[in-house]
Amino acid sequence: MRSNLVELRDLKVAFDGTTVLHGIDLDVAPGEALGLVGESGCGKSVTWLAALGLLPGKATVTGSVKVEGREMLGRARTALEEIRGGRIAMIFQDPSSSLNPVLRVGRQIVEALAIHRGLRGAAAKTEALRLLDMVGIPDARGRFDLFPHEFSGGQCQRLMIAMALAGQPDLLVADEPTTALDATIQAQILDLLADIRTETGMATVFISHDLGAVSQVCDRVCVMYSGRIVEAGGIDELFARPRHPYTRGLFDAIPGIDGLRTRLVPIPGTVPNPKEMPRGCAFSPRCARAVDACGTAIPELASDGNGRLLACRNPVPVPQQGRKPARVLEAAF
Repeated sequence: MRSNLVELRDLKVAFDGTTVLHGIDLDVAPGEALGLVGESGCGKSVTWLAALGLLPGKATVTGSVKVEGREMLGRARTALEEIRGGRIAMIFQDPSSSLNPVLRVGRQIVEALAIHRGLRGAAAKTEALRLLDMVGIPDARGRFDLFPHEFSGGQCQRLMIAMALAGQPDLLVADEPTTALDATIQAQILDLLADIRTETGMATVFISHDLGAVSQVCDRVCVMYSGRIVEAGGIDELFARPRHPYTRGLFDAIPGIDGLRTRLVPIPGTVPNPKEMPRGCAFSPRCARAVDACGTAIPELASDGNGRLLACRNPVPVPQQGRKPARVLEAAF
C-alpha cells in the first residue's frame, strides 16, 4: 500500500484575525487526480497557497503540511523552495499575469530548468523545446524567442504547463486552469492534463468551480464550502448520488443539454461573510433540509459507511435505483 504524497492535517488560515480556512484534512496519493470544487471564496485556492507557503505575510497558517512524511509548515524559505516547482508545481487561472511580459518565453522555461534541474546552455534549450512540443505549441523552435503577448490565451496556459513540468514535479496543482478559455480550448487543456498525467504518472490537484471539467480529469473529488470540506468521495459515485444539500444544489443549478427544458433550481442566499459566520453548519441558513441541530454545532466530516465522507446532519437520501443522476454528467465535455 502506497503512502500519501501530500498530507494536510487540521490546516487553518486566518487573515487579520478572521479565520477563512477551518481545519482542512486532505491526502493526495502518488499518481491520483483529486478535484476541489465549490463556489468562489470557499477556500479551494487558499488551501494550496497555504500549503506551499505562498500566502502574504498577514496570513496566519497553522496545522500540518507533510510531503512524503516531511513537515513543511513553518520551515525556512530555502526548504520550501526545494519543494515548490520541484516536487509540487502550481499553475494559475490567468497565465498572462503569471508569465513575465518582458522576457521571451524560451528564456522563462530555460530559467525554470536551470533552477530545478540544473540544465544550462544547449541541453536546457533542447529540453525546453521538448516541453513545448509536449504541451502542443506548434513550431516550438520558431516560437521559442517570442514574447508572451504573441501567444493566444490557450497557448499561454500551455506555456505555463510547460514551465510547471520543467521541474518534473510529483504533483501538479492546477488552479482554475480553464476559466478564462473558451469551451474548445478548455477541452484541449483538459485532454492535455490527462495525457501528461498518463505519460508521467504525476499526481494532479484540479481546483475548479466547473463540475463538468472536474468530472473529466479527476478520480476523487472534495466539495468545499466556507473554508471546510463538506463532502468527499469517488468521482463517479459522488457525481451520480450527491448527498450533501450543498453538493446537490450545485448540480441542480447546472442546465441539462438534452431532454425537456426545466427551470434551474438556484441555491438561495449567499455565501456567509467570514467575519459573520452563522452558528453551527455554515450552510444551514441556505439549506432546505436544515434541522434544529444544524444551527447549534458544526457537523464533523465523517464516513457514511459507504466510502463517502460527509459533514451533514440531514443528508440527501440515497436515490432509488433508476433515478436520474446529477446533471453535471450531462454537461461534461
